[in-house]
Amino acid sequence: MFQEAINQYLQKHQYESIKLKAVLFDMDGVLFDSMKNHAAAWHEAMKQYGMHLSYEEAYMHEGRTGASTINIVSTRQRNREATEEEIKEIYHTKSELFNALPKAVRMPGALEVLNKVKGCGLIPMVVTGSGQTSLLDRLNRNFPDIFKAELMVTAFDVKYGKPNPEPYLMALKKAGIAPNEAIVVENAPLGVRAGVAAGIFTVAVNTGPLPDSALLDEGANCLFHSMPEFNDNWETLFHAFQG
Repeated sequence: MFQEAINQYLQKHQYESIKLKAVLFDMDGVLFDSMKNHAAAWHEAMKQYGMHLSYEEAYMHEGRTGASTINIVSTRQRNREATEEEIKEIYHTKSELFNALPKAVRMPGALEVLNKVKGCGLIPMVVTGSGQTSLLDRLNRNFPDIFKAELMVTAFDVKYGKPNPEPYLMALKKAGIAPNEAIVVENAPLGVRAGVAAGIFTVAVNTGPLPDSALLDEGANCLFHSMPEFNDNWETLFHAFQG
């Protein structure tokens, strides 16, 4: 079922095989059902400063730094980049709006996938643009005994966010593995682009409102429409990697 996608990846990168050792998970929209809150907060924050960012566009910008998202919208609608002061103010407003919303719940199917990944003897890692200081505590509460602090990549670890491949390259470095020894699990177009640019087999899970083409056009090697669907197909995919 997945062999053609694997063969195409191997041919493109001139690898003999995928020797799977780790699975690199994005966080928002993959492990937590949080993207609708981010989209609502961005939409309202921009509105308060006289700009417009639709819910759908917020999903398209997922993975960018806040400053980059603000500057894209500001340049388009005000014909100039935002000042540093404006960026801090707008992002602070966005953060307050986000924090006032109900806490995002664990994404259905995520824990089941993680347990299977760990049961296969693989390393589960989080690669996120978030800089929340309480991130590990939140992950441990929702996914007990799954993640290790030294095997996480956050905003504090990198200079460039997605779509730059640096976050996923940093994950490979932390785990001490090669690109053909991992897979990426992403829900966002820019995250998919980052995983592909890092040379890693990239699985897209379309948990948002975007069309499948938004993820496939960025180079996703295969696509599922939910984490439960990914969970249902995990064994088949894993055995395909094993050859």
